[in-house]
Formats: sequence, C-alpha cells, structure tokens
Amino acid sequence: MSRDTYAGKIAIVTGGGSGIGAALGTALTAAGATVVLADLDLAAAEKVAAELGSASAVELDVTDAAAVQSVVDAVVAEHGRLDLMFNNAGISLLGETQDLPLDQWNLIIDINIRGVVHGVAAAYPQMIKQGGGHIVNTASMGGLMAAGLLTSYVMTKHAVVGLSLALRSEAAAYGIGVTAICPAAVNTPILDKGQFGVVRGRDYFLKGQGIRKPVDPYELAKQVLKAISKNEAIVIAPVQARIAHRLQRLAPKFTQKQSIKFIAKQRKWADES
Repeated sequence: MSRDTYAGKIAIVTGGGSGIGAALGTALTAAGATVVLADLDLAAAEKVAAELGSASAVELDVTDAAAVQSVVDAVVAEHGRLDLMFNNAGISLLGETQDLPLDQWNLIIDINIRGVVHGVAAAYPQMIKQGGGHIVNTASMGGLMAAGLLTSYVMTKHAVVGLSLALRSEAAAYGIGVTAICPAAVNTPILDKGQFGVVRGRDYFLKGQGIRKPVDPYELAKQVLKAISKNEAIVIAPVQARIAHRLQRLAPKFTQKQSIKFIAKQRKWADES
C-alpha cells in the first residue's frame, strides 16, 4: 500500500468508533488520508479520532438517510470532494430464528441494509459529479456462505454483497470503484454481541468457520486498502475463509451438510450448558 495512493484523499468511515471502522480509520490516517469517523457513539469516535490526531469525529445514525446525506454534504462543503465512502456500520444477531422477534429483524435490516443504501445514495451521486471515487461496503463471509443460527445477519450481508457487485458494474463507467469486505470472524466486540437464546457466540464464529483465532482488524484494514488500490471487487480474509469459499462453490452440498452438523453441535452445547 503506497502512501501516495491515499495522501490527500477524503474519507468517511461509518461505524468508525470501534472494530473494523476504527482500524480502517487508523490505516487511512497512516496512509495520509483525511478521515471523518462517523458513529452513533460519538464519544467512541472522538476517542479514536483523538488517538489518531488528524482524524475528526461526527455523530451519525446510519438508519437516518437525511443524517447520512448531511454528513456527506458537510464533508464535501469543507473539502470539495469525497474520495472514499466506507459503509461499515453494522450489527449481528445470533440465535435460533424462531426466537428472533420482529423488531430485531427490522433493526438489523435498518442498520445492515438500509444503512449501506443510505451511504451509497449520499456518496455515489457526488462521486459521479466529481468524476471518481471508491465505495467500500463491509459485508462478511456470511454474505458469501449461508450459515444457520445467524439467519438475519446472513440475509443482510448477502444483500450488501449483491448491492456491491451490481453497483460495481454500473460505477465503472464513471471511474468509481466498489469493494465488498467479506471477512470471517474479526476480533471486534461484535463477536460477543447480538446473542439471544443460549447459543455461544464466540464458539460459533470461530469453530463454525474453522478459524483458530479471530482476524486482527488492523491487519484486515491494511488488506482492504491494498484491495482498493487494485480496485478489487471482494476482500476475503483469512486464508481459511478463502478456502471455505472455494469449497462452497465447488461442493455446496458438502458444505451444507457440514453446516447442519455444526448447528447440531451448537444446540447440544446449549442444552448441556
């Protein structure tokens, strides 16, 4: 990743107060970009921005389309352009589908799908107007492979991957790149959040994906910046996730059977706990 690639670039990162968002902000700042960290938790975003020194923070609820547009407009008004839009904010919900109340379905759709749509709707026209830019949408391996006990999350992340790949084919004519980030378990607070029922979250994310330890978000951020510089469509990490994705494409029936077996183990562990 060359510093020249990002020096002077203007970037917005939603969900920038923690996890992948904070890591992306760190990598972008180190590469010379001007970064705006947008997060519902303003204090968290301000803390990250203060640690980075040159970044700024803004409060943002990505489910509010007008608020997302306002942040984009403010950044463009101040800097004259928006080069990089990272639609990263998201949540996970883990547990049996029959136990998930409708209000939680609506919440994850609003944040994980509409939140990304709002970012695209605000940033894409500006990038067309200025003649270039790059949109990066944080999805998941759950957007490439379907896993039970994570059904609502998988649904939303499949939508994000589909949006990203479809938009990419349109955006190319305007000199705009689109990249979807599809990591397996990343070592962020999301691994221990969004659990309902008695399913074990961290066990699910790690054992279910055959990963001994979670992906370091700062290493992932470096990979993402390299992928953007090469205008790659999808970033998959770590290597076990790339292998699993290939296996899924070659032998979908096998991977489905393995998923069924793993879910049976999860239910057994839950019954014994």
